[in-house]
Amino acid sequence: MRAFLAEYTVFHDPDLAVEGRAMLKILSESFARCGYEVVYPRDGDLMAEIEGLAPDCDVGLIIAPDHLLAPLTKKLEDCTRNIGCGSMNIALCANKKRSLQVLAAHGIPVPAEKTDGLKVVKPIRGCDTYNTRLTEASPGPDEIGQEYIEGEPMSVSLIGSRIVGEACLYFSGAEPLVLSLNRQKITLGEDGYFAYHGGETPVDHSMKDEIVRTAVEAATVLGCQGYVGVDLVVGDRPYVLEVNPRMTTSMVGIAACMEEEIAALLVDASHGDVPADGVHLKGRVEFDREGRVTPL
Repeated sequence: MRAFLAEYTVFHDPDLAVEGRAMLKILSESFARCGYEVVYPRDGDLMAEIEGLAPDCDVGLIIAPDHLLAPLTKKLEDCTRNIGCGSMNIALCANKKRSLQVLAAHGIPVPAEKTDGLKVVKPIRGCDTYNTRLTEASPGPDEIGQEYIEGEPMSVSLIGSRIVGEACLYFSGAEPLVLSLNRQKITLGEDGYFAYHGGETPVDHSMKDEIVRTAVEAATVLGCQGYVGVDLVVGDRPYVLEVNPRMTTSMVGIAACMEEEIAALLVDASHGDVPADGVHLKGRVEFDREGRVTPL
């Protein structure tokens, strides 16, 4: 069996490559333990390399910044079995303004859009906390302003089973598999810019059930499958900040605690099969952007 794994930033975006390299390492080692030969692209035209290498593989997965992920995944879908989120759903999630409008229309709490006064301004299409800031200035082109909600930054890591496209052959009706609730380490600098430093997992919370339920609803409404990371801020209730239809850095910490293999979970979910009794996590760890994990 062969698995095609491509992480865009490792070759094409040095500023983000440290996180990408950590995620790619976790995935590669898991697929190898599950008996797969792992096939990687080189540092050329990634679209062309997908077309050249993926057809000879049994499964494939792309990790890339949100604005690039949809077209790259569409090419992968044309060449082999994609075990990540579908390209159409990725495109929706990548547009933070549109995806939050969809969630709000379905009654899922999200920060209100805001153009005046103090607010959070971020790129409509972006990843991590890149260029996200607390400011009274107006949003620039291709940016969105949102209500600033004070609270705890959290995330929920999920794996959705197949629900759309050719995957309807494997529709099971199973809800997304919850991997873990994670606490994010995000700071607000004196310059007003937010910065992401990693987090800890798994964590408990007095509102855990509501947080997880909100994340599951958000991923389901947006039609996500494969690994999904839902970012929230927990104030008087959980508010969804964004839905990441791809592998996130939290997986580095989860893999250190989880008995199951992430590779097996992703492949099984692509056939509509998720474990009825969930996953099994032991211990708790802290992780950083560079992939370092520390037991707690």
